[in-house]
Amino acid sequence: MSAPLIAARDLTLRLGGKVILDDVNVEITAGEIVTIVGPNGSGKSTFLRALIGAVRPSSGKIERAPGLRVGYVPQKLAIDRSMPMSVRRFLGLPRRIKRAEADQVLERAGAPGLGDRQMTDLSGGQFQRVLLARALLERPQLLLLDEATQGLDQPGAAAFYRRIEEVRQELGCAVVMVSHDLHVVMAASDRVICLNGHVCCQGTPEIVADAPEYRALFGTGTKGALALYRHRHTHDHDHDHDHAHDHSHEDVQA
Repeated sequence: MSAPLIAARDLTLRLGGKVILDDVNVEITAGEIVTIVGPNGSGKSTFLRALIGAVRPSSGKIERAPGLRVGYVPQKLAIDRSMPMSVRRFLGLPRRIKRAEADQVLERAGAPGLGDRQMTDLSGGQFQRVLLARALLERPQLLLLDEATQGLDQPGAAAFYRRIEEVRQELGCAVVMVSHDLHVVMAASDRVICLNGHVCCQGTPEIVADAPEYRALFGTGTKGALALYRHRHTHDHDHDHDHAHDHSHEDVQA
């Protein structure tokens, strides 16, 4: 088995004297899509921030492969509406990039032709794809997404996650996603980590969906939808893209 790109070893995090994460051990290897699920306040976003080095462990450590290139898509980003800024200019901060480079990452993120648009004029889905494009500028080996579809409707979220899967295939990068969209991300994931201050359970989506810890947090209604969704997900993507994400939503309450 190849060495992990990044790993949390006995990671404990305290903020303001409160334990946010306790004794977390997680490894992420090249090319896999890992989804982190858990209730509000379970430490999911804090865990991602620890992976990118934004918060320091209280104990334990984060191990990174030498020279690891990381792309990060935040939960949200506030843009000053009084300041004109085109998409291409936004992508060129703080390092100026060539027009062709900007257009290439926008294409890869599923947002072609947006380079001249104003950031403040973008729809929610377009804005998130521009944030994804920015994260892809360095051709990351590890792509981290923190609730990247928050505010998008279900078709928009499903389309965004399909693009993430395509990016994974194109770049060969590992993807770690934090999300409440259980019906989508469980289907798109190779592995699921259920977090609630500690790792409750982890494994393939089917294993996690059967775990008592997962059911205690999310209920038993998710399993039927997951089984149907995984079945659809295994079909030929070229033909079933538009259908695989249109069903089974009503069974899941995230």
